[in-house]
Amino acid sequence: MKKPRELKDYFLLFIKGTAMGAANKVPGVSGGVVAFVTGFYEEFIFTLQRLNKRSFLLLKNLRFKLFLQYINFSFLGVLLLGTTFSYFSVSKLLDYLIRNYEILVWSLFFGLIIGSVFYVAKDFEVRKKANLFLIAIGLIFGIGISFLTPAQENDHLLFVFFCGIISVSGMTLPGLSGSFLLILLGNYVLLLVDSVNALYDTATEVVSGNFQFVRNQERVRLLQVLASFTAGSVVGLVSLSHLLGFLLKRYKDKIFALITGFIAGSLGMVWPWKSAIYKVNENGTLVYDDNHQPILENYERFLPSLWDLHTLFAFFCIILGVLIVLSLGWYGKQDKK
Repeated sequence: MKKPRELKDYFLLFIKGTAMGAANKVPGVSGGVVAFVTGFYEEFIFTLQRLNKRSFLLLKNLRFKLFLQYINFSFLGVLLLGTTFSYFSVSKLLDYLIRNYEILVWSLFFGLIIGSVFYVAKDFEVRKKANLFLIAIGLIFGIGISFLTPAQENDHLLFVFFCGIISVSGMTLPGLSGSFLLILLGNYVLLLVDSVNALYDTATEVVSGNFQFVRNQERVRLLQVLASFTAGSVVGLVSLSHLLGFLLKRYKDKIFALITGFIAGSLGMVWPWKSAIYKVNENGTLVYDDNHQPILENYERFLPSLWDLHTLFAFFCIILGVLIVLSLGWYGKQDKK
């Protein structure tokens, strides 16, 4: 029987949710990897599975206490609180660090993912032919995604709904970055920058008693886009969790093998030494978002100078990332004793 959580456990869960939310926002990094390495991935998936017909009936019949117990709300609520908090705090810090210490930050992520590959691979028999085949499939798929050409921005609400379904893959499938997939779909800035800023501005105005935003057609449109994206994310999160929960109960080793391939394939997305390719208009000038930042389209990767001091610092960050994951794995084992 699983022991009940203590206050310190909820605090650690909040920190894990914060890390997961920050990872989801960074193109190339998967929040699902954070869930996997910090030891709550399976509970996360199986908890989301409980958002089903039975939970709906409990809510419909106003049996709120049973509803909250059934959906494991103490776990899910704290986790989502941490994830939401990160979007307005830690992810902002990450944005700053990436802008000013880009190679070092990506090197740390690179090391975290290398460590994650070893962490996941220890839980199943890697040398089985079927598992090796699934690792190869995941690896090819992950690498292939990192070299795709992004599409143009599309704010049609049905397409935005589809983007919401796709984006949550970063939370449910370790190794697949939801934010990077949004870049490929052309809607990263629209959905994770413009619409979020519109919500923040609107909330600030409403709190101060200003409801003039209803006359701002662009603002209303962005709020509609955000609502459609959120609805798609919820549908994707619940549906994917049901599918993954079903597969984990029956084919756990094979799913772990595929996830290992996905995570290894994502190394191409977080390769530290790369030059950003920004969006340009017909005149060849840069296109900027509402925060006056150039809009990222993709990356051009290159090999570093091995004996450069900055490269040596980057290698240190890679090693540090690997050690962080191994330490988290060790801590998880000690915590279960």
